[in-house]
Amino acid sequence: MALTKPRIIELLLITTVPTMIVAAGSWPGWGLTVLTLVGGSFAAGSANAFNMYLDRDIDRLMNRTRQRPLVTGELTDRQAVVFATVLGVVSVLWFGLLVNWVSAGLTLAAILLYVVFYTMILKRRTSQNIVWGGAAGCMPVLIGWSAVTGSLDWAALVLFLIIFFWTPPHYWPLSMKFKKDYAKAGVPMLPVVSSDVVVARNILGYAVAMIACTLLLVPVAGMGWAYAAAAVVSGAWFLYTCVRLYRRALHPERGKLAAMKVFHGSITYLTVVFVAVAVDPLLPY
Repeated sequence: MALTKPRIIELLLITTVPTMIVAAGSWPGWGLTVLTLVGGSFAAGSANAFNMYLDRDIDRLMNRTRQRPLVTGELTDRQAVVFATVLGVVSVLWFGLLVNWVSAGLTLAAILLYVVFYTMILKRRTSQNIVWGGAAGCMPVLIGWSAVTGSLDWAALVLFLIIFFWTPPHYWPLSMKFKKDYAKAGVPMLPVVSSDVVVARNILGYAVAMIACTLLLVPVAGMGWAYAAAAVVSGAWFLYTCVRLYRRALHPERGKLAAMKVFHGSITYLTVVFVAVAVDPLLPY
């Protein structure tokens, strides 16, 4: 369980079911929904386990990760690799045999994006690691959409972009809090190599792009007034938290940075938006 990082999986699954509802135009059915969620959990668990194996050296250096099972010796490296590999193979075959092969291909791509593109190539080389590596976290919406339709659509791409632009405002505030840990481990997260003002400005920019995509979903996916209202209100609230972070970064004498408020707020925001995505197609208008 620790290798799969279940709290991260939970966040990924929050975006999958609403996407499936939009793709189907109604409830997609319990059978397909459960199959997709189980297969998605396997895939995310595999990617997270590989990530924990590949990052075990820097996990030993950071306070927030030094209790992970490969650091403490509770599990061996071989156990982690075998577990991650089996789980990954099972997830791809699960989708291919029980859902469709389009979803299976996207599942394999998601695992490779996170393990190879993000963990192995980007994470230790560029301050933009979480931006491009975060594409792996956007894949569940494509997988959920293809599970229902067997293909992709413009609405699926917009949902992908919402999460893509959401990832930096979600993760960089957490990195701001733990930047000493990342610096000690030699991971060039943006808050490690740039000032708080630069980070806050980037967070604000990505938040604006994300909110624009939530509004773009209205015409592209034919969303109704309930979703539109939720997107506008929650977007305005989250943008305010990002503006406040930027102002605090400009004037540090006014008090402590509100980075963790943006981090926790980003989770609330994404949940509200995707709950609205799920509810809107089920309303009788």
